[in-house]
Amino acid sequence: MIHILPPEVARLIAAGEVVSRPLDVVRELVDNALDAGAGRIEIEVEGGGLSMVRVRDNGSGIGSESVELAAVRHATSKLEPRADAVENVTTLGFRGEALWAAAQAGELHLMTRPAQQVGASEVWAQGESVRVGRAAAPAGTTVTVRGLFAHLPARLRTQAPPAAEVREITALVGRYVLHHPGLHWRLTVDGDPKLTHAPADHRGAVASVYGPLNANRVLKVETTEDSVSVRGVISRPELTRARRDRMHFSVNGRPILAPPELEKAVIDGYAELLPAGSAPLCVLDLTVAPGDHNPNVHPAKQVVALADLGGVAERVREAVAAALAQHPLARAAPALIAPPEPSGSPRNGSFPELTLVGIYQELYLLAQGEGDLWVIDAHAAHERALYERLTRELLAAPPVELPEPELLHLNAQQLAALHERAAELQGWGLEIEDFGAGLARLRTLPAALAALKIPRLHEQIVEGALGDGPDPRRDVLANLACAPALKAGMLDHGRGELVLAALAACEHPWACPHGRPTTLRLSERDLAHSFGRRGVRDIARGRDADKKDADRKMMAKEPQRN
Repeated sequence: MIHILPPEVARLIAAGEVVSRPLDVVRELVDNALDAGAGRIEIEVEGGGLSMVRVRDNGSGIGSESVELAAVRHATSKLEPRADAVENVTTLGFRGEALWAAAQAGELHLMTRPAQQVGASEVWAQGESVRVGRAAAPAGTTVTVRGLFAHLPARLRTQAPPAAEVREITALVGRYVLHHPGLHWRLTVDGDPKLTHAPADHRGAVASVYGPLNANRVLKVETTEDSVSVRGVISRPELTRARRDRMHFSVNGRPILAPPELEKAVIDGYAELLPAGSAPLCVLDLTVAPGDHNPNVHPAKQVVALADLGGVAERVREAVAAALAQHPLARAAPALIAPPEPSGSPRNGSFPELTLVGIYQELYLLAQGEGDLWVIDAHAAHERALYERLTRELLAAPPVELPEPELLHLNAQQLAALHERAAELQGWGLEIEDFGAGLARLRTLPAALAALKIPRLHEQIVEGALGDGPDPRRDVLANLACAPALKAGMLDHGRGELVLAALAACEHPWACPHGRPTTLRLSERDLAHSFGRRGVRDIARGRDADKKDADRKMMAKEPQRN
C-alpha cells in the first residue's frame, strides 16, 4: 500500500530529488523497477531523453487501491510512516518523490498491474494535475515521461547535446548491469538497441558492458566476514588503466560514487602486483546491515555514509588480496625499445644545455647545467618527445587504409562515443564505422600511428579515441607515447644522452603528456645549506641567482616611498 509520509518523517528527508536532466529520470525509474523485484528491465530513450524516456519492467506493479497516490509527493510504499524508518532503509528508492519530480519536469504516463489483479491502472500526471483510468496491460509497470522541460525553457537551454546525454545514460545503465547481472536488461536509443544483457554472473556482465576480452581477464571475488559481504570481480594485474573510471562499487544493491577509501583498499589489495599510478577494473557489491549505512546524504542517492568505513575498506582489501592469491599472475617481460633520434636543432629556447653526469636507479638522469643539478625522469622525458613527434607527424601524410577492415567489439559507452565523434576522428585519419550488434569496423589509421610497433595497437587507439576524456586525439597520442617510452632497467649512458637531446628539442619539455614533471632542479646553494657549508659555496648561483635577480627586478618596479 502507498501512503503519505507524515510531515515529521518528510522533514527528515533533507535532500529531495530534483530532475535536472534525462539521466535523473532514467536513474529514478530504474531504481523503482529494481525495488519492484523486476527480472526484466527495458529502457527506451528518444531525443537524448528530452523527447521521451520509458522504463518497462515485469515487477510487482502498483495495486489499483493506491495508484492515485503514485505521483503525489512523499507518497511511497518503501518507507514506513515512522521516524526511525529512515535509519533502516532497505530499498533503492524511499523518498516518494521520483514520479512526482518527473511529473513536474514533463508529462508522466504510468501503466501498471500486479500479477494477481484483473485489469491495469493508468495514470496521467503533469505538475500537480493527476488523472487515473483503467486499461489492459501485462503484469508489471511501464512509466513514460515525455517533453522534459518543454515548459521550462531556461532549464531546456542548459541541457547537454543528445549524443552526450545518451553517452551518460548508457554508462549509467551499464553500471546497473554490472551490479545486477542476474536480470534481463535492454537499452534502446531512438529505436536502435545499444545495450542488451541476458542473466549471467559478474563476468558475463563485464562481457556485456566492456566486451569479452576484458571479461576473460577478471577474477572472482566472494567473501563474508563480520557481517560485511564482498562479491564481484577484479581484473588481473595486466588489465589496468591510468584512470579509476572502471572501478565500480555498490552498497546493498545501490551503485555509488565510491569514497576514496574503498578505491584505495582495492589498489592496496594488489600491493606490488599493480604498477604505480594504475587502476584495475573492478565490480564489487558490498552488503552491510541496513542500520550501518545511510543513503540519505546525496540528492541523487549516489553517495552513502557507512558507519564503519575503515572496517569495510579493510574487508575489501582482504577480499581482493585473497582473490589474487589464488591465481598465478606472472607477466611477460617487455621488449626493449630504443629512444627516437633527436631532431636537428632545439626549437625550445627556454630549456638549458645540460651535461649528463650519471644515471640513478636505471631510470633517472643526473645532469648539470646553469650552475644547478638537474634530475630528469627518463620515462617522462622520452614520453614527451615521442608525443610531440607523433603530434607533428599525425597529419603529415594521408591515412592508411587497412588491407582488411578489422572487426572490433565495442561496449555500449564506446558506441555512444563513436556516434558523437565519428566526424572528428575521421578528420585526423581514424575511420571507424558502426557495424551493428555491438561491433565496429576499423577501416583507416593515421599513417604515423599505423607504423608503430606496439602490442594491441588497434585496441589502444580505439580505447583512447572512444574513451570518456574531453580530447580523444590527445588521449590516443599520450597512450601511444607512453607504451614504448623507456622503462626502469632500460636506461644506459648512450640512451640517456639521446633522451636529453630529444627533450631539449621539445616545444613543451617540462611535463609529460599526462601532466607529470619531466625535470627537477636543485641549486648548489640548497645543497651547501643542507650540508652546513658557508662561505664561497653560499654564493647564489643557478636557480638561486635567478630568484635573486627576479626579486631585485620586482623591488625596482615598486614605487618609491618617502
